[in-house]
Amino acid sequence: MENVVIIGTGCAGLTAAIYTARANLSPLVLTGLMPGGLLTTTSIVENFPGFPEGVDGYELMTRMQKQAEKFGARVKFATLESVNLDQRPFRLDVDGDLIETKSLIIASGAGHKHLGLESEDRLEKKGVTYCATCDGALPMFRNKPLVVVGGGDSACEEAMYLTRFASEVYLIHRRDSLRASRIMASRTLANPKIKPVWDSLVTEVLDVNLDKVTGVRVKNLKSNEEIVLDCAGVFVAIGHVPNTKLFKGIIDMDENGYIIPKHGTETNVTGVFVAGDCSDHVYRQAVTAAGLGCAAAIDVERYLAGLNS
Repeated sequence: MENVVIIGTGCAGLTAAIYTARANLSPLVLTGLMPGGLLTTTSIVENFPGFPEGVDGYELMTRMQKQAEKFGARVKFATLESVNLDQRPFRLDVDGDLIETKSLIIASGAGHKHLGLESEDRLEKKGVTYCATCDGALPMFRNKPLVVVGGGDSACEEAMYLTRFASEVYLIHRRDSLRASRIMASRTLANPKIKPVWDSLVTEVLDVNLDKVTGVRVKNLKSNEEIVLDCAGVFVAIGHVPNTKLFKGIIDMDENGYIIPKHGTETNVTGVFVAGDCSDHVYRQAVTAAGLGCAAAIDVERYLAGLNS
Protein backbone atom coordinates (compact mmCIF):
# COMPACT_ATOMS: atom_id res chain seq x y z
CA MET A 1 0.00 0.00 0.00
CA GLU A 2 1.43 3.36 -1.07
CA ASN A 3 0.82 6.63 0.74
CA VAL A 4 1.07 8.60 -2.48
CA VAL A 5 1.77 7.82 -6.12
CA ILE A 6 2.97 10.64 -8.37
CA ILE A 7 2.38 10.36 -12.09
CA GLY A 8 5.08 12.18 -14.03
CA THR A 9 8.71 13.15 -13.57
CA GLY A 10 8.73 16.67 -14.92
CA CYS A 11 9.25 19.71 -12.72
CA ALA A 12 5.82 19.32 -11.09
CA GLY A 13 6.12 15.61 -10.38
CA LEU A 14 9.68 15.71 -9.08
CA THR A 15 9.07 18.76 -6.90
CA ALA A 16 6.06 16.98 -5.44
CA ALA A 17 8.31 13.97 -4.91
CA ILE A 18 10.90 16.06 -3.05
CA TYR A 19 8.31 17.52 -0.72
CA THR A 20 6.40 14.32 -0.03
CA ALA A 21 9.65 12.42 0.48
CA ARG A 22 10.85 14.98 3.01
CA ALA A 23 7.51 14.50 4.78
CA ASN A 24 8.41 10.79 5.16
CA LEU A 25 5.61 9.66 2.83
CA SER A 26 7.96 7.54 0.68
CA PRO A 27 6.33 8.54 -2.63
CA LEU A 28 6.31 6.25 -5.65
CA VAL A 29 6.94 8.24 -8.83
CA LEU A 30 5.99 6.85 -12.25
CA THR A 31 8.00 8.21 -15.17
CA GLY A 32 5.59 7.49 -17.99
CA LEU A 33 6.82 7.44 -21.59
CA MET A 34 8.95 10.58 -21.26
CA PRO A 35 11.11 10.53 -18.11
CA GLY A 36 11.89 14.09 -17.13
CA GLY A 37 9.06 15.56 -19.16
CA LEU A 38 9.22 18.17 -21.90
CA LEU A 39 12.13 19.99 -20.31
CA THR A 40 14.44 17.17 -21.36
CA THR A 41 13.86 18.27 -24.96
CA THR A 42 15.27 21.73 -24.22
CA SER A 43 18.98 22.17 -24.72
CA ILE A 44 19.70 25.09 -22.36
CA VAL A 45 17.39 26.41 -19.66
CA GLU A 46 18.36 29.96 -18.72
CA ASN A 47 15.30 31.08 -16.74
CA PHE A 48 15.16 28.52 -13.93
CA PRO A 49 16.22 30.21 -10.67
CA GLY A 50 19.62 29.28 -9.30
CA PHE A 51 21.45 28.66 -12.57
CA PRO A 52 23.02 31.95 -13.70
CA GLU A 53 24.97 30.22 -16.45
CA GLY A 54 21.97 28.22 -17.60
CA VAL A 55 21.54 24.48 -17.29
CA ASP A 56 20.87 21.67 -19.74
CA GLY A 57 17.23 20.59 -19.48
CA TYR A 58 18.12 16.93 -19.10
CA GLU A 59 20.69 17.75 -16.42
CA LEU A 60 18.19 19.85 -14.48
CA MET A 61 15.67 17.04 -14.38
CA THR A 62 18.34 14.50 -13.45
CA ARG A 63 19.37 16.69 -10.51
CA MET A 64 15.77 17.04 -9.37
CA GLN A 65 15.30 13.28 -9.51
CA LYS A 66 18.47 12.67 -7.48
CA GLN A 67 17.29 15.22 -4.92
CA ALA A 68 13.94 13.45 -4.59
CA GLU A 69 15.61 10.04 -4.29
CA LYS A 70 17.98 11.40 -1.64
CA PHE A 71 14.98 11.94 0.64
CA GLY A 72 13.39 8.58 -0.07
CA ALA A 73 11.35 8.95 -3.25
CA ARG A 74 11.23 5.84 -5.43
CA VAL A 75 11.22 6.43 -9.17
CA LYS A 76 9.79 3.63 -11.28
CA PHE A 77 10.33 3.61 -15.03
CA ALA A 78 6.83 2.51 -15.88
CA THR A 79 3.60 3.61 -17.53
CA LEU A 80 0.18 3.90 -15.94
CA GLU A 81 -2.20 1.78 -18.01
CA SER A 82 -5.51 2.31 -16.19
CA VAL A 83 -6.95 3.58 -12.91
CA ASN A 84 -9.83 2.76 -10.61
CA LEU A 85 -10.62 5.80 -8.49
CA ASP A 86 -14.08 4.63 -7.44
CA GLN A 87 -12.82 2.75 -4.40
CA ARG A 88 -10.38 3.27 -1.56
CA PRO A 89 -7.53 2.66 -1.76
CA PHE A 90 -7.14 3.70 -5.40
CA ARG A 91 -6.09 0.90 -7.72
CA LEU A 92 -3.56 1.52 -10.47
CA ASP A 93 -2.55 -0.78 -13.30
CA VAL A 94 1.14 -0.05 -13.86
CA ASP A 95 2.56 -2.06 -16.74
CA GLY A 96 0.30 -4.93 -15.73
CA ASP A 97 1.08 -4.75 -12.00
CA LEU A 98 -1.55 -3.71 -9.46
CA ILE A 99 -0.55 -0.84 -7.16
CA GLU A 100 -2.82 0.44 -4.41
CA THR A 101 -2.43 3.95 -3.01
CA LYS A 102 -4.13 6.22 -0.50
CA SER A 103 -3.61 9.32 -2.65
CA LEU A 104 -2.57 10.33 -6.14
CA ILE A 105 -0.85 13.33 -7.69
CA ILE A 106 -1.39 13.72 -11.43
CA ALA A 107 1.60 15.57 -12.89
CA SER A 108 1.49 13.99 -16.32
CA GLY A 109 2.28 17.20 -18.17
CA ALA A 110 1.40 18.14 -21.72
CA GLY A 111 2.94 17.63 -25.10
CA HIS A 112 3.51 20.17 -27.85
CA LYS A 113 1.47 19.76 -30.98
CA HIS A 114 3.81 19.04 -33.89
CA LEU A 115 3.60 19.94 -37.56
CA GLY A 116 3.90 16.26 -38.42
CA LEU A 117 6.94 16.64 -40.68
CA GLU A 118 9.83 14.18 -40.76
CA SER A 119 12.26 17.09 -41.16
CA GLU A 120 10.73 18.74 -38.08
CA ASP A 121 11.42 15.67 -35.95
CA ARG A 122 14.96 15.21 -37.28
CA LEU A 123 15.91 18.83 -36.59
CA GLU A 124 14.37 19.08 -33.13
CA LYS A 125 16.88 20.65 -30.73
CA LYS A 126 18.93 21.62 -33.82
CA GLY A 127 16.93 24.74 -34.57
CA VAL A 128 13.39 23.40 -34.23
CA THR A 129 11.91 24.22 -30.85
CA TYR A 130 8.56 24.60 -29.14
CA CYS A 131 9.30 27.26 -26.52
CA ALA A 132 10.60 30.74 -27.29
CA THR A 133 10.85 31.60 -23.60
CA CYS A 134 13.07 28.56 -23.09
CA ASP A 135 15.27 28.81 -26.17
CA GLY A 136 14.82 32.18 -27.87
CA ALA A 137 17.81 33.85 -26.24
CA LEU A 138 20.29 31.16 -27.29
CA PRO A 139 23.30 32.44 -29.26
CA MET A 140 22.35 30.33 -32.28
CA PHE A 141 19.22 32.46 -32.76
CA ARG A 142 20.54 35.94 -32.03
CA ASN A 143 20.44 38.55 -34.79
CA LYS A 144 19.15 36.02 -37.30
CA PRO A 145 15.79 35.56 -39.02
CA LEU A 146 13.45 33.18 -37.17
CA VAL A 147 10.14 31.54 -37.97
CA VAL A 148 7.11 31.13 -35.71
CA VAL A 149 4.32 28.82 -36.87
CA GLY A 150 0.85 29.50 -35.50
CA GLY A 151 -1.80 32.18 -35.22
CA GLY A 152 -3.13 32.14 -31.67
CA ASP A 153 -2.12 34.03 -28.56
CA SER A 154 0.75 31.64 -27.89
CA ALA A 155 2.20 32.14 -31.36
CA CYS A 156 1.90 35.92 -31.03
CA GLU A 157 3.56 35.84 -27.63
CA GLU A 158 6.37 33.70 -29.04
CA ALA A 159 6.86 36.06 -31.97
CA MET A 160 6.83 39.16 -29.76
CA TYR A 161 9.33 37.61 -27.39
CA LEU A 162 11.66 36.61 -30.22
CA THR A 163 11.84 40.17 -31.56
CA ARG A 164 14.20 40.86 -28.67
CA PHE A 165 16.81 38.62 -30.24
CA ALA A 166 16.00 38.01 -33.91
CA SER A 167 16.79 40.23 -36.87
CA GLU A 168 13.25 39.53 -38.08
CA VAL A 169 10.46 37.07 -37.28
CA TYR A 170 8.29 35.41 -39.91
CA LEU A 171 4.90 34.51 -38.46
CA ILE A 172 3.43 31.75 -40.64
CA HIS A 173 -0.29 31.11 -40.32
CA ARG A 174 -2.63 28.99 -42.40
CA ARG A 175 -5.39 31.64 -42.35
CA ASP A 176 -5.54 35.25 -43.53
CA SER A 177 -5.97 36.66 -40.03
CA LEU A 178 -4.74 35.77 -36.56
CA ARG A 179 -6.84 33.74 -34.14
CA ALA A 180 -5.28 35.60 -31.23
CA SER A 181 -7.16 38.08 -29.07
CA ARG A 182 -7.67 41.47 -30.69
CA ILE A 183 -5.19 43.29 -28.49
CA MET A 184 -2.52 40.62 -28.92
CA ALA A 185 -3.03 40.49 -32.69
CA SER A 186 -2.84 44.28 -33.00
CA ARG A 187 0.30 44.46 -30.91
CA THR A 188 1.93 41.68 -32.91
CA LEU A 189 1.13 43.08 -36.35
CA ALA A 190 2.29 46.55 -35.27
CA ASN A 191 5.78 45.27 -34.50
CA PRO A 192 8.07 46.16 -37.42
CA LYS A 193 10.22 43.08 -36.86
CA ILE A 194 7.30 40.67 -37.36
CA LYS A 195 6.44 39.74 -40.93
CA PRO A 196 3.20 37.76 -41.30
CA VAL A 197 3.03 35.05 -43.95
CA TRP A 198 -0.69 34.48 -44.51
CA ASP A 199 -2.62 31.50 -45.87
CA SER A 200 0.48 29.35 -45.67
CA LEU A 201 1.91 26.26 -44.06
CA VAL A 202 5.38 24.84 -43.63
CA THR A 203 5.91 21.78 -45.81
CA GLU A 204 9.57 21.15 -44.95
CA VAL A 205 12.21 22.33 -42.51
CA LEU A 206 15.63 22.78 -44.10
CA ASP A 207 18.28 21.41 -43.94
CA VAL A 208 18.38 17.83 -42.68
CA ASN A 209 21.58 17.16 -44.65
CA LEU A 210 23.39 19.95 -42.78
CA ASP A 211 21.94 18.76 -39.46
CA LYS A 212 20.72 22.26 -38.61
CA VAL A 213 17.91 24.62 -39.53
CA THR A 214 18.72 26.87 -42.47
CA GLY A 215 15.19 27.69 -43.63
CA VAL A 216 11.67 26.49 -44.29
CA ARG A 217 9.75 25.59 -47.42
CA VAL A 218 6.37 27.30 -47.31
CA LYS A 219 3.27 26.62 -49.42
CA ASN A 220 0.56 29.20 -50.02
CA LEU A 221 -2.77 27.43 -49.59
CA LYS A 222 -4.59 29.69 -52.04
CA SER A 223 -2.09 29.88 -54.90
CA ASN A 224 -0.18 26.63 -54.19
CA GLU A 225 3.01 28.66 -54.74
CA GLU A 226 6.02 27.49 -52.72
CA ILE A 227 8.79 29.69 -51.43
CA VAL A 228 11.83 29.18 -49.21
CA LEU A 229 12.40 31.47 -46.24
CA ASP A 230 15.92 31.52 -44.79
CA CYS A 231 15.98 31.26 -41.01
CA ALA A 232 18.08 29.93 -38.13
CA GLY A 233 15.22 28.57 -36.09
CA VAL A 234 11.63 27.36 -36.26
CA PHE A 235 9.39 27.89 -33.24
CA VAL A 236 6.24 25.77 -33.47
CA ALA A 237 3.36 27.29 -31.50
CA ILE A 238 0.22 25.50 -32.66
CA GLY A 239 -0.95 24.41 -29.24
CA HIS A 240 -0.47 21.81 -26.53
CA VAL A 241 -2.07 18.48 -25.77
CA PRO A 242 -2.40 17.66 -22.04
CA ASN A 243 -1.51 14.09 -21.17
CA THR A 244 -4.80 13.40 -19.43
CA LYS A 245 -6.62 11.02 -21.76
CA LEU A 246 -6.44 8.23 -19.19
CA PHE A 247 -8.56 10.27 -16.75
CA LYS A 248 -11.27 11.39 -19.17
CA GLY A 249 -14.70 10.86 -17.67
CA ILE A 250 -13.22 10.42 -14.19
CA ILE A 251 -11.46 13.70 -13.42
CA ASP A 252 -13.13 17.01 -14.35
CA MET A 253 -11.45 18.66 -17.34
CA ASP A 254 -12.10 21.59 -19.65
CA GLU A 255 -12.93 21.14 -23.32
CA ASN A 256 -9.24 20.88 -24.21
CA GLY A 257 -8.47 18.15 -21.69
CA TYR A 258 -6.79 20.27 -19.01
CA ILE A 259 -7.67 19.08 -15.50
CA ILE A 260 -9.64 21.60 -13.45
CA PRO A 261 -8.63 21.77 -9.77
CA LYS A 262 -11.49 22.40 -7.36
CA HIS A 263 -9.76 23.66 -4.24
CA GLY A 264 -6.04 24.33 -4.21
CA THR A 265 -4.67 21.39 -6.19
CA GLU A 266 -7.45 18.95 -5.26
CA THR A 267 -9.57 17.55 -8.10
CA ASN A 268 -13.21 16.51 -8.03
CA VAL A 269 -12.09 13.12 -6.67
CA THR A 270 -11.11 13.38 -3.02
CA GLY A 271 -7.55 12.23 -2.54
CA VAL A 272 -6.52 12.99 -6.13
CA PHE A 273 -4.47 16.12 -6.74
CA VAL A 274 -3.06 17.76 -9.86
CA ALA A 275 0.02 19.84 -10.66
CA GLY A 276 1.86 21.23 -13.64
CA ASP A 277 1.13 21.51 -17.33
CA CYS A 278 -1.72 18.99 -17.36
CA SER A 279 -3.77 21.62 -15.52
CA ASP A 280 -1.96 24.84 -16.51
CA HIS A 281 -2.65 26.12 -20.01
CA VAL A 282 -1.64 29.71 -19.19
CA TYR A 283 1.96 29.83 -17.95
CA ARG A 284 3.51 26.47 -18.85
CA GLN A 285 6.88 27.28 -17.33
CA ALA A 286 9.24 25.02 -15.41
CA VAL A 287 9.21 27.24 -12.34
CA THR A 288 5.40 27.48 -12.18
CA ALA A 289 5.13 23.71 -12.60
CA ALA A 290 7.57 23.27 -9.72
CA GLY A 291 5.50 25.63 -7.58
CA LEU A 292 2.33 23.67 -8.31
CA GLY A 293 4.15 20.44 -7.50
CA CYS A 294 5.08 21.88 -4.11
CA ALA A 295 1.46 22.91 -3.50
CA ALA A 296 0.12 19.47 -4.44
CA ALA A 297 2.59 17.79 -2.11
CA ILE A 298 1.54 19.98 0.79
CA ASP A 299 -2.13 19.32 0.03
CA VAL A 300 -1.46 15.56 -0.04
CA GLU A 301 0.41 15.68 3.26
CA ARG A 302 -2.51 17.49 4.91
CA TYR A 303 -5.04 15.11 3.34
CA LEU A 304 -3.20 12.03 4.61
CA ALA A 305 -2.80 13.59 8.04
CA GLY A 306 -6.56 14.04 8.13
CA LEU A 307 -7.12 10.37 7.31
CA ASN A 308 -4.95 9.33 10.24
CA SER A 309 -6.37 11.78 12.78
